[in-house]
Amino acid sequence: MYTPMILTNVPPVGWLLIAVVVLVLFGRGKISSLMGEVGKGITSFKKGVKEGTRELEEAEAEAAKDITPEDEKDKS
Repeated sequence: MYTPMILTNVPPVGWLLIAVVVLVLFGRGKISSLMGEVGKGITSFKKGVKEGTRELEEAEAEAAKDITPEDEKDKS
């Protein structure tokens, strides 16, 4: 993955300055609501992944069931 050089060369003081500017521009309330939405999105994503995994496991279990007809089972 390509990372622009500008992001890797910013010192910690620069990140602090960027954070202060963002806080001044958007305000604490807007940023906290945005972070709340990000948290809800992450929770929803994790829930979706868990449900998808469960559905795949159920589908695999369904596919693994013995579907041999009853008259064929008696012959063995």
